[in-house]
Amino acid sequence: MATTDPMLNETLLLLAGTVLAAPLFKKLGLGTVLGYLAAGIVLGPVLRMINDPQEVLHVSELGVVFLLFIIGLELKPSRLWQMRGDIFVLGTAQVVLSGLALTGLAWLTGIASWQGSVIAGFGLALSSTAFALQILADNGESNTLYGRRAFSILLFQDLAIVPLLALVTLLGAGSEPHANTFFIDFAKAAVAICLLILAGRYLLTPMFQVIARTGAREVMLAAALLVVLGAAILMQLAGLSMAMGAFLAGVMLAESSYRHELEADIEPFRGLLLAMFFIAVGLSLQLDAILDNLVLILVGVPLFMVVKAVILYALSRLWGSNHDDAVSIAALLPQGGEFGFVLFTTAVSASLLTPATASLLIASVTLSMALTPLGTALSRRLMVRETREEIAEDFEGAGADVLMVGFSRFGQIAAQILLAGGSDVTVIDDSPDRIRQAATFGFRIYFGDGTRREVLVAAGIERAKIVAVCTHRQEITDKVVDLIRAEFPETRLFVRSYDRIHSLSLRAREVEYELRETLESGLLFGRKMLEGLDKSEAEAAEIGDDIRRRDEERLQIQAAKGITAGLHMLHTRPVRPEPLTKPKRTPVRDATEAEEEADTI
Repeated sequence: MATTDPMLNETLLLLAGTVLAAPLFKKLGLGTVLGYLAAGIVLGPVLRMINDPQEVLHVSELGVVFLLFIIGLELKPSRLWQMRGDIFVLGTAQVVLSGLALTGLAWLTGIASWQGSVIAGFGLALSSTAFALQILADNGESNTLYGRRAFSILLFQDLAIVPLLALVTLLGAGSEPHANTFFIDFAKAAVAICLLILAGRYLLTPMFQVIARTGAREVMLAAALLVVLGAAILMQLAGLSMAMGAFLAGVMLAESSYRHELEADIEPFRGLLLAMFFIAVGLSLQLDAILDNLVLILVGVPLFMVVKAVILYALSRLWGSNHDDAVSIAALLPQGGEFGFVLFTTAVSASLLTPATASLLIASVTLSMALTPLGTALSRRLMVRETREEIAEDFEGAGADVLMVGFSRFGQIAAQILLAGGSDVTVIDDSPDRIRQAATFGFRIYFGDGTRREVLVAAGIERAKIVAVCTHRQEITDKVVDLIRAEFPETRLFVRSYDRIHSLSLRAREVEYELRETLESGLLFGRKMLEGLDKSEAEAAEIGDDIRRRDEERLQIQAAKGITAGLHMLHTRPVRPEPLTKPKRTPVRDATEAEEEADTI
């Protein structure tokens, strides 16, 4: 009788746990992270269906590496500069003060040495980015003043994981390393960082330009993985963390036109491997140690959450937040976070924490996440007014008012008008040549395929007020419109149409506005010819406006009754046709000119 590979069986179990736990916990409002942890606990300590949790944890740590890469991609210098106060002052104060206070609590409980207490305290000082942002999104409060300030704190916490991982290495290196050894290690790290910066500045963008010309998406995906893993391994060889290497690689590519495409390519790997990481954390929990310290957990979790909340409230008030906003921030961020799991498991590898202590801390973080929704609901009772101040939307560095898909000649003209009117525009296009040409004229566009949901999300479609589809091929336009209508039904769509039939098709899809590229230019051209035939400018404009009005009325009739309806509205007066003669045929030079010939009013 044939038997299956045990590794394959365990892989199927992990995937099944992911598929079952995530939707269930999402439905319960507890978040997918808790679902993954619960799946790991059931498969590991409870049912003991996974033989080697540490092997799963080792592989799934790549999810953290990919997460740090994506965080680096989001850190455009302009965005950091705009939020510099909230990020680097308020964020630093929160991490340092909360870390020191919680380090003291950990030391007083005696759960670890002073080195382990430092890691425990600063690990608990970090909040859950995914958890907090999901609560903000669910409540529609992402763009409130307190929502933006909370995001800034979370952003610094994401940055803080890099030096904290280095701190684990430093504290776990042992006491009194030799001076020469320290100098050599420092020199290796400095050389590795310099090599990575030089490669990011001079090699990565040209490499992606060459690869993009091939048109092979699998090669672009392979290149993205090569960059992330190559940078991670380089840092590991230099004695630093793999996550730091991935983070630096992301920062080097944050200004690249290929940023959105890279993020879309890496995101599925990051999501799946990070899910596996949380499951592996659950697999590694030692239930005996938790049960032996149940009273400590039940007392310690509310205590550390209250300490964090008090510090968050005080710092927010000192930084200028009103009472209600400070309460909201304090209630949103008192829980432990995903990076705490990273620190605690890394600290076990460095012998700073025992596996039992790490399980105790991970269980505490898990419980604090589960208590956060209750805390945010109860915090509303502490507010002095029901409404909060709203601030204007600002998508600098994370999307714009307008997301433009396709940078055709039509889109270029429209973008100039938008920019002249003071509106920000995020443009994505899948032509490397067009990206380079646009850069010479001062336009900033990103490389990406607008028919992919991941690219649209990475480019900021969920924050854009309008999406303009300006691609020059009808089938691509239809794919983009259909995708947006299916995945983002509330999005306002302004679409460049190919011809009259295409316009009717787009209206059937309920786009907000569509325009045939040749309509307005043809009307203007006709007006100028009338003026050339001695018509006055006013009379020519009146005739043009009448044609435009009749065309719109006919389109509305055709949309209701079919393409053959409304023929009687074509002309304002009878037209006598000229005798037909066979025109001379001139060669069509390129696809763009062929398209212009095929366009019809």
